[in-house]
Amino acid sequence: MDNPKILNPKSQIPNPRIIFMGTPDFAVASLDILVQHGCNIVAVITAPDKPAGRGLEMQQSAIKKYAVEKGLNVLQPEKLKSEDFLNQLKSLNADLQIVVAFRMLPEVVWNMPRLGTFNLHASLLPQYRGAAPINWAVINGEKESGVTTFFLQHEIDTGKIIYREKVPIAENETAGELHGALMNIGAKLVLKTVQSIETGNYSETDQNQFVAVGEVLKHAPKLFKDDCKIDWTKSLNEIHNRIRGLSPYPTAFTEFISPEGKAYSIKLFRTSKEYSTPATAITSVVTDSKSNLKIAVKDGYLCIHELQLAGKKRMTTSELLRGFPMNDQWKVA
Repeated sequence: MDNPKILNPKSQIPNPRIIFMGTPDFAVASLDILVQHGCNIVAVITAPDKPAGRGLEMQQSAIKKYAVEKGLNVLQPEKLKSEDFLNQLKSLNADLQIVVAFRMLPEVVWNMPRLGTFNLHASLLPQYRGAAPINWAVINGEKESGVTTFFLQHEIDTGKIIYREKVPIAENETAGELHGALMNIGAKLVLKTVQSIETGNYSETDQNQFVAVGEVLKHAPKLFKDDCKIDWTKSLNEIHNRIRGLSPYPTAFTEFISPEGKAYSIKLFRTSKEYSTPATAITSVVTDSKSNLKIAVKDGYLCIHELQLAGKKRMTTSELLRGFPMNDQWKVA
């Protein structure tokens, strides 16, 4: 842990009334650990049900499914500033609010509980503020990431830090694998933060205290389709990091071009690096047409291990080549 705990006299409320806000799977682990430890969850706030899939059937968020299963009170406001919702919120008389992977809150909401509202963010703040911290940390080739709990204030992801915990990132680790690690470590940090607030035994540290002299802050903006298109003029390391940083979602993609000039859209999920001086032109495909497939780049070869042809399921390279024959006359674009 980065910051020492000190007694905070404004807290010390036993078994505080808690409102939990979250939507995706990442938030479920945090809510579950609070429930398992008997925390007083007076309400769970999540996104409204929405149509999804080919049949456009109404789908519940992962948090709603969990909360309903546990018999928790669930609120699904369309607008966080609506009078009805704010009245509901006030009537719950919460001492503390917790936000994990939810939308941006207006001040009238986050400033309501007497103990404040804290957020779990999947980075070592102040690094990687924004919507996609896990993806960008991997894309940028970071060697470590982590989780942070901090109190909300006006500017997004800038509030005073309560706790941070570091996690190493392996060379070939994907964003999905890091997501799983941070989800579980983050849940434990949420519980620790609640217990510390309950006893008043915690500190609040300005984020600038965690910035070293000369350190440049990196951001984590929302990812768009253009961010997922592979640029084969980049270095082997940059291409590899982008693919694993987008795996399994939203997924890096490229086009494989047949000798006849037909383009096939393919998503890439898992790769490795082979440093050497390429014996073929950049963007050339090198394959034994059985189990090995690699792409020539300026400083080596990108070896492809898992991929997905448009309209097909995700598969290994050998599975693809059995039903989709390729040879060294192919290239990527």
